[in-house]
Amino acid sequence: MTAPIAFDNSYARLPARFHARLAPTPVERPRLIRLNRALARDLGLDPDWLASPDGVAALAGNRVIEGSEPLAAAYAGHQFGNFVPQLGDGRAILLGEVIGRDGRRDIQLKGSGPTPFSRHADGRAALGPVLREYLVSEAMAALGIPTTRALAAVSTGEHVARERFLPGAVLTRVAASHIRVGTFQFFAARSDVEGLRTLADHVLARHDPEAARAEKPYRALLAGVVARQAELVARWLLVGFVHGVMNTDNMSVAGETIDYGPCAFLDTYDPRTAFSSIDQHGRYAYGNQPRIALWNLARLAETLLPLLSADEGEAVAEAESVLEGFGARFEAAYHGGLGRKIGLSGLREDLREDDAALAGDLLKRMAENQADFTLTFRNLCAAAERPEADGAVRDLFVDPTAYDDWAARWRERLGKEQRDGTETARAMRAVNPAFIPRNHRVEEMIEAAVEREDFAPFERMLAVLARPYDDQPEEAAYAEPPADRGIGYRTFCGT
Repeated sequence: MTAPIAFDNSYARLPARFHARLAPTPVERPRLIRLNRALARDLGLDPDWLASPDGVAALAGNRVIEGSEPLAAAYAGHQFGNFVPQLGDGRAILLGEVIGRDGRRDIQLKGSGPTPFSRHADGRAALGPVLREYLVSEAMAALGIPTTRALAAVSTGEHVARERFLPGAVLTRVAASHIRVGTFQFFAARSDVEGLRTLADHVLARHDPEAARAEKPYRALLAGVVARQAELVARWLLVGFVHGVMNTDNMSVAGETIDYGPCAFLDTYDPRTAFSSIDQHGRYAYGNQPRIALWNLARLAETLLPLLSADEGEAVAEAESVLEGFGARFEAAYHGGLGRKIGLSGLREDLREDDAALAGDLLKRMAENQADFTLTFRNLCAAAERPEADGAVRDLFVDPTAYDDWAARWRERLGKEQRDGTETARAMRAVNPAFIPRNHRVEEMIEAAVEREDFAPFERMLAVLARPYDDQPEEAAYAEPPADRGIGYRTFCGT
């Protein structure tokens, strides 16, 4: 009989010190909560089989199917700036890799039991964090932001001990790979240059085959990761996303958003916003994310020094020259995206500096007036088409006159565009979502599932967030911020 999943496991073929081989720990009563059928088809998988008892058993970790080579990956990482030489997959097991429509993808179980890297933890996941990651990662995909994906969520029929006993669950996560900056740090911390080279060659073959043929392939590898991260963080900022814990073990070299523990989205715009309860000093606040990304990339560059040149001075110079490109790459992606959010095409080079200043001034006024990030930009779409729609934007500002002066300059600039208001509004609606995973709605969804086993809010939110740029007037309540504007909201890691 043909195996139901055609695995091709390149990471499992790496040397033994890269991972620990073990099967997931079975659960008592697995039950399928949600299967991402569209994603399954993209991966070349049969969704009907995945939804069958045998498929659910595989998604819960109760069955290891033919071709799977389950393993927990080793990695290290800087956590809030402090280096930990060994972390690794403490509650996740990579089942293997498949080749689908978009190329090679990892299939990993999160919450699948303890591993040698668990550090005395139970290796399990609670239902709430599993549903949060499923919903937010799929919302990010619909927003067009590179991200890991959610293939399935399965309840375990068991409870996990956290601040109280909570229902357990397992998430099936799909990623271009699960290789992190911390994976490189694991080998660098052990002065294992051979391991670094093996890992770097694997990353080149998997993520940058053109870079593998470059004159200086390891420099090209670093440049590729820098470029992907610069553009990724710019995209986060443009939708008001705050990762929460940007440790080096949470930064994927594939340039995908990974590990959605204490993440959240801005309600009121304030660049100092840090939602995570453990981020007491705001290290990973919204406005700090570009700086932290560069800091993390510098840690990656340090690990690659032995591969860049046998001469330490030359290696450092090579690394620094690549890292210097982060700023320009980020600024181009961020300011270009911000310009599009306010209806500017960016085609006039002579206006780009002024356009950046105009957009920046809007953000400044939004911060001073506690304006909602998502609604301000979405309501601007209608204002670009009909000046009489200004009221919906003004009402978001504590001092509505703060908007008026800016709006006059904005309309003057829109007059230099080569399109009318209708075309401008259409273009703006394509980049300014009407719907994001509003934090209070996410909490309501989790409470319904955890306390009442009611998954209807989860399903409804998934449906709404699958079309974030459509108006969906019948779902307008999901676009509204909380009454308290989200001020003081906190998230928790959920491990």
